[in-house]
Amino acid sequence: MTTITADLKKEVKKAPVRGMMDNVMEQFNSAANHINLHPNIRKILSITNNEILVNFPVKMDNGDVEVFTGYRVQHNSALGPYKGGLRYHPTVDIDAARALAMWMTWKTSLAGLPYGGGKGGIKIDPSKYSESELERITRRFTYALADNIGPEHDIPAPDVNTSSQTMAWIADTYMSTRPPAERSANQHVVTGKPDGSGGLEGRDRATGYGVYLSIKFWAKKNNVNLKGKKYIVQGFGNVGYWASYFLEKDGALLVGVQDAYGSIKSANTIKVEDLFNYAKANKGSIVGFPYSEPVSKNDFFSLDCDICIPAALGNQITSENAPFIKAKLIAEGANGPTNVEGEKVLLERGIAIIPDILCNSGGVVGSYFEWLQNRNGEIWQLDEVMAKLDKKMQESFNKVYDYSKEEGIDMRTAAFCIAIKRIEKAYIQRGIFP
Repeated sequence: MTTITADLKKEVKKAPVRGMMDNVMEQFNSAANHINLHPNIRKILSITNNEILVNFPVKMDNGDVEVFTGYRVQHNSALGPYKGGLRYHPTVDIDAARALAMWMTWKTSLAGLPYGGGKGGIKIDPSKYSESELERITRRFTYALADNIGPEHDIPAPDVNTSSQTMAWIADTYMSTRPPAERSANQHVVTGKPDGSGGLEGRDRATGYGVYLSIKFWAKKNNVNLKGKKYIVQGFGNVGYWASYFLEKDGALLVGVQDAYGSIKSANTIKVEDLFNYAKANKGSIVGFPYSEPVSKNDFFSLDCDICIPAALGNQITSENAPFIKAKLIAEGANGPTNVEGEKVLLERGIAIIPDILCNSGGVVGSYFEWLQNRNGEIWQLDEVMAKLDKKMQESFNKVYDYSKEEGIDMRTAAFCIAIKRIEKAYIQRGIFP
């Protein structure tokens, strides 16, 4: 790994701040140029199919009415129904939803799934609302979206600040709007449901397990033993926790964690289960964990480690902090955590990146398994689910890694090329109506 040069430092300081849509479009165009994508298909894939914005009123616990704004962007359905999460966060807007929907199109295509890409959510800070208020907000949002989602049309899933409970509310509300004879056949309108409501056993860990598998596959390709390797995780929610859980079992050492409340580090190791239980007892916060010391937010990514797992929000690794990252591998557990300028710095320094559309695709693969299970009236056991997930992730990783080596390109560009070529093939074979 090379050190940051003075010239590059000077260059990255001047880099403009980009939105998520700017990042995904630059990534798309770079791959499209590499494969000489047909100009007509480039035009189609550069825009979204549908963009839904809904404003809806909800009565609060105190009797007041608040009006919320929700979004659902459907990017492309050439390979199948739109698929993608719903997030509840103050940063949700149409630009973010467009970018995330486009990333989902590439992610589902790369994984070889019969899906397109969609994304959305509500512009809201869920910590400011009671559970009963969140239930009413979710149900009213579902009602507003009802004609734009469906088990063979657009299938939402959990994302930032949404959960299996959120999905259960959506499924119940959606099924309640269907004719009685059709209700049971619409259970797979969402994935990520609780086990007792049609959910897939193991879906809770699928994304984090996929991140772990990607790291394991990369380590094997590069003759790296994970035992004793230090790693840091940004975001200790579902993805960060499960990725850490499986890495710890392989002997890797968690030495730093950052969440929305603060950052911590340890000179030795942070026990994953101890931190999970501590956060659970402290309203989700890792701050004050007794076997650690605090770290400033700006210093987190510069912690001494071998592996860095950004598993929170987008645009976290930028030209400002990328020069100081000490990790040899970035495993993207979040969607779009590294912006274009930050990635240029990392690649210049010889730092490997497992891109989001590959690294965190275990979640959408698990969603596909759940959708199939519901559709076919089956119940899959945990060991069967994990074995299928392992096989699917291995196939995707090998395709991307081998293509990147053959073409002499980075893994993100390789992943985009493979994903886009599959969609291009569908358009060429079917033609464009009329």
